[in-house]
Amino acid sequence: MTPTVAQAYQACESITRSQARNFHYGIRLLPPSKRGALCALYALSRRIDDIGDGDLPLVEKAAALAAVRASLRDIEAGTDPVLVAVADAARRYPVPLGAFDELVDGVEMDVTGRQYETFDELVGYCRCVAGSVGRLCLAIFGSRPHPQAAAYADALGIALQQTNILRDIREDLLNGRVYLPTKELADFGVRLSVDELGRLEDDDGRLAALIVAAAARARDWYADGMRLMALLDRRSTACASAMAGIYRRLLDRIARDPTSVYDRRLSLSSWEKAGMAARALMGVGR
Repeated sequence: MTPTVAQAYQACESITRSQARNFHYGIRLLPPSKRGALCALYALSRRIDDIGDGDLPLVEKAAALAAVRASLRDIEAGTDPVLVAVADAARRYPVPLGAFDELVDGVEMDVTGRQYETFDELVGYCRCVAGSVGRLCLAIFGSRPHPQAAAYADALGIALQQTNILRDIREDLLNGRVYLPTKELADFGVRLSVDELGRLEDDDGRLAALIVAAAARARDWYADGMRLMALLDRRSTACASAMAGIYRRLLDRIARDPTSVYDRRLSLSSWEKAGMAARALMGVGR
């Protein structure tokens, strides 16, 4: 049974509340119509990401991703609540549905266990899995006409993904994934490994040095992406600033103490996230 549009949006907002641990603090700052549309885009993005991170055999993951691609080609025929909501959002906003295909491309890289020789190769991956989301968000935010608006949104997404990569080095390694470029690992003399307690090993501090250098580079991507804020309305700026601010604070903590990611998944408290959202709404740090 096909849900009503209202029911479809309610389902997407429920997914966002329960699963968007960082993004929801920004999304809830938007007016209702934009909030619902962005929740729909998040819900579909999350579905794609969950396929890659799930426990299905590789062949079934590939089939599930192919099914998502097929559903995007005929999204108006979808009866799934998430697809119904995305289709409605795409009718109301200039949603670049092709960005979801890019996201699928990136998740397929995860599924095949691809590694990245250089940082430029890693940027290509980040552009698929996160720059695409930045451009999807921009479609809902809207912006003043500017030739670089999409590029700024892309850069901001790439900055967030670089933060994720640094935060999750240990977790990814335990799951058989390495995102740090192999050339940079070699240049810093790092061989990623964990000790008997599952903690990243770094007796000589070389991994810490690599993390600090990568964090400094990620800050440059944030600086480029934050140029987008001047092109957005107040509520959209608050949303984007809150989301970016949470990740930038994580990056700052990682840069100050790289060893903080060696034995756990670093995160901000709910109070910290809520405080950043409140300050973003008031225009602090704009």
